[in-house]
Amino acid sequence: MRLRCLLAAAFVTLPIHLPHARGPEVLKQLNGVAVPGLDGPIQHMAADVKGQRIFVAATGHNTIEIFDGQTLRHLDSIPDLAQPQDLVYVAESDHLLVSNAADGSVRTYDGKTLKLLDSRLMGGDADRIRLAPGGKSVVVGWGVGSLALLDLQSGKRTDIQLRSHPESFQLDSIGNHIFVNLPGVGEISVIDRRSQTITESWPIRQRENVPMALDEANRRIFVVSHRPAKLLVVNMDDGAVVTSMSTVADADDVFYDRERKRVYVVGGEGLLAVYKQKTADEYVSMARVDTVEEGRTGLFVPEWNRLFVVARNRPPVFPAELLAFAVLDEAAAK
Repeated sequence: MRLRCLLAAAFVTLPIHLPHARGPEVLKQLNGVAVPGLDGPIQHMAADVKGQRIFVAATGHNTIEIFDGQTLRHLDSIPDLAQPQDLVYVAESDHLLVSNAADGSVRTYDGKTLKLLDSRLMGGDADRIRLAPGGKSVVVGWGVGSLALLDLQSGKRTDIQLRSHPESFQLDSIGNHIFVNLPGVGEISVIDRRSQTITESWPIRQRENVPMALDEANRRIFVVSHRPAKLLVVNMDDGAVVTSMSTVADADDVFYDRERKRVYVVGGEGLLAVYKQKTADEYVSMARVDTVEEGRTGLFVPEWNRLFVVARNRPPVFPAELLAFAVLDEAAAK
């Protein structure tokens, strides 16, 4: 308990400063917190929309850190994890599911008490986790090349073998597909959730295709490659790359803003790129916004009109940081 109190005391509100934006101010920084005691890598985030909470996987610290989604006030910590990687909050059950790389587990916590309810071993290097449409099952990437489909009620599990470790993957809501980035072989694999088989594999010439987002209405997949740093727009039906644009380096997250027809790319070089979707195949760069170095991980919460960026500590001087940006409509951005 004393350690938890000491860590909570280390969370310091940062003075609000306006980042330099190259283009219209489509994102406005609201606030931020510095975390001097939070050492090591930080991975992904999740939101409890109704409860106004943000969960952050502090991988190097083996904790989940919990913040108020509006003020960024630190609320609590979940200790004793094993290199937490990704997490999903299930609103219907008020459960938080966390994947852990060190022991290959997916752990379930009570959203109110934060007590551990269940732990299931996926296999080595449990990584990204996604809640399936309907909220009854999750998909977990793990190992050198596997996806586990896990029913949250029955505990039944099915594994699908892949050609390399799955990085980001997305589930569509109407077509029963899983689209999986496989940077180790430069492909997108398409999986049919009904038959639980790979139906197609689409080559990606750009290397290290890591983050991914979907635009289901226009049947488009957004993929960001690291080498070179490109935003690729892929046809969801045949895998054709319909357009590509230069983007920020070292991106670990990309988001599609359905309401505003925008794409946000979060880059570890300390920049966040914003693109406007004019048509399904036509995109223009809107702005590049300064965030923070090593801020490669983000979370877009459309219900709050907020975009969050988290950065690991940069020793010996800079602590870990969590920043919040308001997403502005174009009329307000002028």
